[in-house]
Amino acid sequence: SCKIFYAKDPLKIVRAQGQYMFDEKGEKYLDCINNVAHVGHSHPYVIKAATKQMELLNTNARFLHDNLVQYAQRLTATLPEKLSVCYFVNSGSEANDLALRLARQYRGHQDVITLE
Repeated sequence: SCKIFYAKDPLKIVRAQGQYMFDEKGEKYLDCINNVAHVGHSHPYVIKAATKQMELLNTNARFLHDNLVQYAQRLTATLPEKLSVCYFVNSGSEANDLALRLARQYRGHQDVITLE
């Protein structure tokens, strides 16, 4: 059920830097579909922060850790009071799944309307 992008002439991407991805031949492509719009690929600050964290602990949000609470507090301090709860998830798919479950629980309905 997975779809290969550019099926007639598939891309084999081997590296990325900033907003660009590079194929095995060195051809440069502007990345408009991956989740890099915030800081880009291979951002030095993100790499440094991720490396520092992975040297200390590399796990997910199922275990308690002060950093989760501190991050949630910093994040919600920038938002209106109505947005004072954080749910940490792994991906956009998980976020969508959680949003659907919350909406269904709140409204008591199973119906969904989506746009393609």
